[in-house]
Amino acid sequence: MRFWGLRVGMLIALLLAVSMLTFGAMNLLGDPLFNILGPVAGDTENPENIAKIQAAKEQFYLDRPLPERYVRWLGDFVTGDFGVRFSASGQPPVSEVIKERLPRTLTLAGMAMTFTLAIGIPWGVWSGSRSETARDRLSTGVAFFFVAMPNFALAVVLYYVVGIRLGWLPLRFDAGDPFWQRMHQMVLPALTLALGGAAVYQRLLRTDMITTLQEDFILMARAKGLSRRHILFRHALRPSLFSVVTLFGINAGAVFSGALIVELIFGIPGVGSLFVESIFREDFPVVLALVMILTAGFVVMNFVVDILYSVIDPRVRR
Repeated sequence: MRFWGLRVGMLIALLLAVSMLTFGAMNLLGDPLFNILGPVAGDTENPENIAKIQAAKEQFYLDRPLPERYVRWLGDFVTGDFGVRFSASGQPPVSEVIKERLPRTLTLAGMAMTFTLAIGIPWGVWSGSRSETARDRLSTGVAFFFVAMPNFALAVVLYYVVGIRLGWLPLRFDAGDPFWQRMHQMVLPALTLALGGAAVYQRLLRTDMITTLQEDFILMARAKGLSRRHILFRHALRPSLFSVVTLFGINAGAVFSGALIVELIFGIPGVGSLFVESIFREDFPVVLALVMILTAGFVVMNFVVDILYSVIDPRVRR
C-alpha cells in the first residue's frame, strides 16, 4: 500500500506542477482580450468600448491577480467546468467542444496503439528468434527506417503511396459517415502513428528475446521437445516484455503528440487539430483544458504500466 500511495502522490504532484506552469505561461504570452472582443479591445477611447473591456475583464477575472485566477481556474477544472472559449463571435463551453472532438482522437490513438502492439511484438519475436540471419538484418534495416522517419514525413509518404497511387485506403475523414466507414477512414492515420512505435518495440524485444532464448529454462523446454512456437510465445515472451511495457506508457504520449500533425494532414477534427488551432488563436481555456486532459491521460497510462510491472515481476512492489 505504501508503494501505491507514493505513486499516487507523485502523480498528483506532477499534475499540479503541469497546471501551474501551463497556466502561468499561457497568461504571460498574450492578451486574451483581443480574442474575446476582437478590435474592440484596442479601442480605449470610446466609452462604450471601455465598458465592454471592463465587463470582459470582470467576466473572465482578468482584473484579478494571477495566483487568484489560477486557484479559481483549478477549482472550476476539478469540478468539470473548463470555462468558455475566447471568441469574439461567442463563448461556447470548452467542455462541449472537447466532448465533440475527444472521442475521435481517442479512437485514433487506440487504433494506433493496438496496431503498434499487433505489429511490434510478433515482429520482435520473429526477429529475435532468427538473429544474425539475412532475414534479421533486413528486418533491422526496415525497423531503423521507420524509427528514423518522423510522423509528419511518414504521413506524407503513406498519404501519397497508399492513398493516392495505390488507392488501398481512404484519405479523408468524414464525421458524418457511418461508424464502420469512419473506422476504415482512420486505418491509414493510425498506421502512420503505429509504424514508428512498432519498429522501436521490435528493436527492444529482439534484444531481450536473444538474451532470454539463451537462458537455462529455455534449454530445458527445448529438451522436453516443446514446439518452437510454444517456447517463443509461452516461455520466452513474458520475461522479455519488461522493456516493451516500459515503453508502452511513453509511446502513449508519443501517439497523442503525433496526432497533432496527423489529424491535420488527414483532416480528422480531433483534439490534436483543435489544440493546434487554439494555440494559434491564443484560446487559453481550450489549451489549458487539453494540456491537463492529455497530461492526466499520460499519467494514468503510466500508472497502469506500474501495475503491469507488478504483474510481470512481483518484486517491483517490494
